[in-house]
Amino acid sequence: MALFNTLSSYSWDTKMVLSLAAFAVNYGEFCLVAQLCTENSLANSVAVLKQLPEIPAGYDGLKPQLDELNNLIGAMLDLTNCIVEFKQLPSQYISNDGQAMSMDQAHYQAAYWTFRSIVACNSRILSLRGLRHEYTASTTDELELSTLAHKVSNIHVYENLKKQIDFWRQQIDKIRQIEEYNNLVRLLQKNNQDNIKVLRALIYAEDLVDGETRTTVQIDVLKKKHVLLLISSLDNLSQEEILVLRKMYKDLKASKECRIVWLPIVDRSIDWQQTLYKFESLQKRMPWYTIQDPATIQPAVIKYIKEEWKYSKKAILVSVDPQGRILNQNAFHTLWIWGISAFPFTAETEEALWKEKSWTLELLVGGIDATILQWMKEERFICLYGGNDAAWIRKFTNSAKAVASKAQINWGMAYVGKKNAKKRLEEISSIITKEDSSHIVIDGTAMWFFWARLERMLYSKLQHGMSVEKDNIMREVMTLLSFDGSDQGWAIFWRGKTQETASAKGTAAIDCMEKFHEWQNDASQTGFIEGLNNYLHKIRTGKHCNRLILAGVNGAIPGRVPCADCGHDMEMFFMYRCCPE
Repeated sequence: MALFNTLSSYSWDTKMVLSLAAFAVNYGEFCLVAQLCTENSLANSVAVLKQLPEIPAGYDGLKPQLDELNNLIGAMLDLTNCIVEFKQLPSQYISNDGQAMSMDQAHYQAAYWTFRSIVACNSRILSLRGLRHEYTASTTDELELSTLAHKVSNIHVYENLKKQIDFWRQQIDKIRQIEEYNNLVRLLQKNNQDNIKVLRALIYAEDLVDGETRTTVQIDVLKKKHVLLLISSLDNLSQEEILVLRKMYKDLKASKECRIVWLPIVDRSIDWQQTLYKFESLQKRMPWYTIQDPATIQPAVIKYIKEEWKYSKKAILVSVDPQGRILNQNAFHTLWIWGISAFPFTAETEEALWKEKSWTLELLVGGIDATILQWMKEERFICLYGGNDAAWIRKFTNSAKAVASKAQINWGMAYVGKKNAKKRLEEISSIITKEDSSHIVIDGTAMWFFWARLERMLYSKLQHGMSVEKDNIMREVMTLLSFDGSDQGWAIFWRGKTQETASAKGTAAIDCMEKFHEWQNDASQTGFIEGLNNYLHKIRTGKHCNRLILAGVNGAIPGRVPCADCGHDMEMFFMYRCCPE
């Protein structure tokens, strides 16, 4: 009772901590002296003063008795830590209900067994000192330490507390995430003087890594600058995307006050060493700013990115102006299609650019290949073709070159490959080069960008509310994408920079070349492209099977898609694909 009276003014968790601290001083002194008394004369003198018994085997001779003590002490520490941890939970998040009241009662029980165990341990130490005869037997003395250790370790209070702590931690994390999320929503909705407050809230760090110098810089280097937030996982940012973005970033940085910052979205449940390895490998290839540690991106920020900016799996590029306003939730569409001419990548800028354009070869290829651009200047008839069927390609290119010779037209052919078939394209490109069948779009990255840019055109049109019925560019883009989705080769023909164009796939593309004699006169009278279109219309049959494979970006999937051949609505299916190359 003396112990309770001494600690009466303190809370129960504080009582437990103070009692254990006092006991620790006493026990620590005992262990230290007992351990050194056989080796150190000073320790031996202290042992005599403390009336420790002579132990021939030294400190090791006390090991069996000390093991029992240590087991009980460990159980008391675990229980006390649990009580303290619960008490340290933020009270404003914990409901003051019957459950909380019952936990207070449990604390009293935990404190009682802790005090009782401390008294038992102290009694055992006194016994080891040879002073046991000065104490009368008590209930505490008669209890075995092992029994107390079992009681303290298995007391239902301990298990309940652990469950309660886990429960309230989860609840507090959820509440805090909601608060942080709501704060972020309010911050991004209001007018800010500059972008730093917004960037700090999103990045949650004061320092960034400069990708060019590999040094640490303060986030203030982004103040009053236009910032593009590159948001991706560690697995869905391809080498091609980084290479293309590197080139554009160089132009952006040189001509505009614009910087890119990479915010990786990582899965914290997988092996962290593997995550860091992937992060650092990607970071080394980036010339722009990156965060130092992927763990700094907070759950509330990730939730905001997914819910407000519709981030799913594919990388997005969020445009933030110098005042911290979000101009575009995914500027990749705009940047890929128009390059830096679309700066600052607003919807209004992109809409104005679309109004100036019609479906031409110049729009289709952009600045991807210098040879094709030169052909356009020379007003050549140009054929772009694709697919991954080597036999079809060989047959088509041979017959097409024969037609160009017979028609006596200035002719150029370029192979633009196929989406998501990297290894196969390397084989096809090698065959085309060896046989000198045609020109090949420069490299694999350029081929990838051709298709990525085409797909972005579709998503851009969808964002602006366009449909294939009303927009010719969108209709032609979807035709090309459906050609690529098939297993057949395909070709599209142009006359220089004009809007004259024709397209065909599979056997139809080869037939119109091999049977040029059937429409040669028409081509002479109406023009090569118009004559070709007339013949394709003539041989078109109702038999066809078109596929359009689209990767979901920000949920922008068209509700209905007309077939490129017959105009009927295509059926929608879900496809799951894994094609690592």
